[in-house]
Amino acid sequence: MTYCIAMRLKGGLIFAADTRTNAGVDQIASFRKMHLFQQPGKCSFALLTSGNLATSQSLVSRLKIQATDDKQASLLTAHSMFQAAEIIGEQVKSIIAANAKGQQHAGVDFGCHVLFGGQIQGEAPSLFHIYPEGNFIESTEDTPYLQIGESKYGKPILDRIIRHDTGLEQAMKCALISFDSTMHSNLSVGMPLDTAIYRNNTLELSIERIAEGDDYFNRLRRAWSSGIKQLFDGMP
Repeated sequence: MTYCIAMRLKGGLIFAADTRTNAGVDQIASFRKMHLFQQPGKCSFALLTSGNLATSQSLVSRLKIQATDDKQASLLTAHSMFQAAEIIGEQVKSIIAANAKGQQHAGVDFGCHVLFGGQIQGEAPSLFHIYPEGNFIESTEDTPYLQIGESKYGKPILDRIIRHDTGLEQAMKCALISFDSTMHSNLSVGMPLDTAIYRNNTLELSIERIAEGDDYFNRLRRAWSSGIKQLFDGMP
């Protein structure tokens, strides 16, 4: 399974994704689910995927090939974030349709969900959830975060904490607690985690990997667990 979070906040964007895939208890592996597409001084994008791994990998490969072909519209030549989201949506729909031919009764789900965010020079940062059908929705000030994958366990803390004006560092801390809650309740989501912070108008974004045993993440997990227990014990 997968869990991914993205946020569009007043100061920029937050991204976080786990790396675990699960095709049964004897087939657990790690794959990167966060991918960057950047052109210095022009644009910076992050793309997070959940769902069918083959579809997700095909999508990333196609987008990378497009980016090197001057004759094709690509993420790096898009004139707007909306157009970039459309390019991804078209590819998702095309890949799923091609893979599903003759497989309608095989019980295979080729679906893939995408969180896509970033900024093009001269535009405001944007964040989208792109569906397997190729359509998408955009994050707003009233809905500052989006999730894909195993989202239910980590949602309550996001609902309580995240607002449009939440600071980026606080938002990332909240995202990590959301992952801790999810991993505590669902073994199909696991370490390592890939995280990224994008600050408005910098057009620069880099991934930081949080590995198993990371000191800060472990301290955060212990503090959160201890704090909840103390609060519960102090309730009437």
